[in-house]
Amino acid sequence: MEKENNNEVNVLDELHKGACMGMDAINFIKDKVNDEDLNKTLDDQYNGYKDIAASIENLYPEYSHKEPHETSTMNKVMTWWGIEMKTMADDSTSKIAELLMQGTNMGIIEGRKLLNHKDVEPEVNELIQKYVDMQEQDVEDLKKYL
Repeated sequence: MEKENNNEVNVLDELHKGACMGMDAINFIKDKVNDEDLNKTLDDQYNGYKDIAASIENLYPEYSHKEPHETSTMNKVMTWWGIEMKTMADDSTSKIAELLMQGTNMGIIEGRKLLNHKDVEPEVNELIQKYVDMQEQDVEDLKKYL
């Protein structure tokens, strides 16, 4: 049943786009990773984003009859292109970790903004917190590869 308040739909859409962007970035950069430990870390992070996306997809019908928003084709192309350009001269493990940390930090900032400025139902708020906590842990995990 749809509720009057669109805050939940907007927040879930933003989180879903962020989770999809995280999965896209990991997919785009995976073939450049030579470090076995970093590869495992990226697999774990990918699965974290996948779990968040699945949670959003399960919760979304409570607020909308539509599908959650995903990243646009243009955003996917820009992400891929950015990774290609930034790793052309340096595709070291350190550079890859740095790029992933930069993207993850953008996700943390967006998640924190949602936590601080959106009045949403408790289950949506819990999902935002889970998303932010996961990304903050991802940054910690990536630091050792710098």
